[in-house]
Amino acid sequence: MKKIVLAAVFLAGFSSTYAQDAKAAALDPKEDKDLMTWYHKDFATSKIYGVNTANAYQYLESKGLKPKTVVVGVLDSGVQVDHPGLVKNMWSNSNEVPGNGKDDDGNGYIDDIHGWNFIGGKNGDIDVDNMEVTRVVAKYKPIFEGDDSTKNKANQAKMPEEFAMYMKSKEIYSKKSVEAKQGFQTYTMITELIPNMVKLLGGKSVTPENIAAIKTPTDQKDAIALNILTQVSRSPEFAGKSSSDFEKAMRAQMKEAIDETGPSSKQYDITYDPRKEIVGDNYDDYSEKNYGNNHYEGPDAMHGTHVAGIIAGAPQGKEIQYGVASKVAKIMSVRTVPNGDERDKDVANAIKYAVDNGAKVLNMSFGKPVSPGKNVVWDAFKYAEDKGVLLVKAAGNENEDVAEHLAYPTNFKNISDAAPFVNNVLVVGASTNKNDALRAGFSNYNKKMVNVFAPGDQIYSTVPKNEYRYLQGTSMASPVVAGAAAILLAYMPNLKPAQIIEALVKTSNASTENEFGEKSQAGGVIDVRKAAEYAFTNFYDGKTTKVKKSAKTKKAKK
Repeated sequence: MKKIVLAAVFLAGFSSTYAQDAKAAALDPKEDKDLMTWYHKDFATSKIYGVNTANAYQYLESKGLKPKTVVVGVLDSGVQVDHPGLVKNMWSNSNEVPGNGKDDDGNGYIDDIHGWNFIGGKNGDIDVDNMEVTRVVAKYKPIFEGDDSTKNKANQAKMPEEFAMYMKSKEIYSKKSVEAKQGFQTYTMITELIPNMVKLLGGKSVTPENIAAIKTPTDQKDAIALNILTQVSRSPEFAGKSSSDFEKAMRAQMKEAIDETGPSSKQYDITYDPRKEIVGDNYDDYSEKNYGNNHYEGPDAMHGTHVAGIIAGAPQGKEIQYGVASKVAKIMSVRTVPNGDERDKDVANAIKYAVDNGAKVLNMSFGKPVSPGKNVVWDAFKYAEDKGVLLVKAAGNENEDVAEHLAYPTNFKNISDAAPFVNNVLVVGASTNKNDALRAGFSNYNKKMVNVFAPGDQIYSTVPKNEYRYLQGTSMASPVVAGAAAILLAYMPNLKPAQIIEALVKTSNASTENEFGEKSQAGGVIDVRKAAEYAFTNFYDGKTTKVKKSAKTKKAKK
């Protein structure tokens, strides 16, 4: 899942998904404790669609249940394992001796103390990789559109599925490569306008009132700068900052945006392939699994560290941020996603690694429009299902109906299928803290193929260099749900993935705002307290290690 950073608002005609009311905008987000923890709120008392975290723990403990630790695999860009907000809740492989260069537990991975990295090797770690559509175009263009038109037609007829994937990839590649270039140019332009913004502020802080008081400039650059200021004054990253702090924050944001869009020259370069030189595996051999290294963080762990904090971050120092499952979960870092698209071989191996090493919930905040190795990923889905492991997956950030625009990996082999081919995958869309715009504008949706929605906008969590910040995306909503699932499993360890999904779907807080109820199977935002009661009432039989069979299972056996 590509990161949705704050700077991305500028690519949408300066329309921001961070809009808040004037009161909230005037607060310094670093001091606004309600904003930092809004996704934990109880809807019944606050009327904000949080997930009711504290009451879930209270309910389960009131039943005399004692939690067991749940390992949550974070399949992502990497995690800063020694972050002060995460270090106490990192999984450690007790069967491995740190730093001795041996595979003590015999699992095929040397010194895998906190997880594994499938996109690294003896020669370092992959940072930038291709988009999947680039890889498909590079592989199949000579086959389907080579110099020999007769062979082209023969190949197209002989490989219809591959040809269809090639044509889809070619269309996306042509469009996205241009957009990426334009994004880089836009962020560069904004960087050049930062002095103009500072000048317009005239030493005043960034508030809607101060921005509104600025007279409309006659200079074109100043006019554009004012437009940008108007938008960012509503953002928790900039609201309330002094002129000097705004400049520092803006430069940092634009640098991140340029760093992210700059690599597009490689992401969309059909001649670029870092795989062989860095990882050193036989990429075409999907059965190969013993490759990589134990670099849990990698070159850019922003995304994965943020995800990990949402699941199991713990308060420390002056920081009050905490993850949904901070009391019961341990994070296993399985580095799978580069600055580009994840590869199917790595996704399949990451799932199996996490399952084999004790993870009971896997968070997968990534996705792409085509998947050449989808079958090997589906095999991994089935492997996880057989082992009783829940997979929580982000729906995607394109504001699309996923039935019309598949986001791989998907648990539907065909869009026309009435039900998924496995029962252990939970797909999550992103909601906001604004009841009049509850579905985040970027979030994908579908009544059948998206199970639930969860908070995914203005989410404050851990990031590298021991820091914290707000990010948004279905990438943030997915770990909220992964954390919720971990809570249920901690207190009722024998819950099956299908029962967890049923509990979260059946108890979501419904909303009919802007047809929100039709955007997912649940028709609402998850409520962990209600899900806990549902699971306890319907599945728990009074013993910590046993649960009842679901009503659906009983009916099927009659």
